[in-house]
Amino acid sequence: MASIHITDIESAINHWRERSPSPDGVTACAEVRALAEVYALLVYYRETECDEATMPAKAHRAWLQWYETTPDAPCIAICSTSQGDAECKGCGRTFDEVQHWTAFSPGDKRTVWRRIVQENRAWRFNRYAERAQKATGIDHPAPQTLEPQAASEKA
Repeated sequence: MASIHITDIESAINHWRERSPSPDGVTACAEVRALAEVYALLVYYRETECDEATMPAKAHRAWLQWYETTPDAPCIAICSTSQGDAECKGCGRTFDEVQHWTAFSPGDKRTVWRRIVQENRAWRFNRYAERAQKATGIDHPAPQTLEPQAASEKA
């Protein structure tokens, strides 16, 4: 089963907070409340991932709506798996991940995205980072920006 990482839940919460700001600084929209429940349980149980299939329906819908705002595939149109590489030099996905990408669930896709961002080996993050940004119109963060910032870094 696919899992959804806590940083994706946090990103979805922040997406909804920006999209539906609190009118009084206390009240959160339904999407934030649904996602916050999952986030709180992950923190409480010291888990980093939740199962996509068993996530509460309201939270899963809110997460999927956020997911739709993210780039689908990491491809930058430089596919070395077609040349026999086990892992694509351009995007960082394995041959099987490239071949089966369209059958992956959103949670499966985010798991792959997280891995390739953390590995930071693919050309999309170094040689062709500018090309990848132009192709998707989205600035892809460096691996260290995926984790929440420490309080001292925010100041």
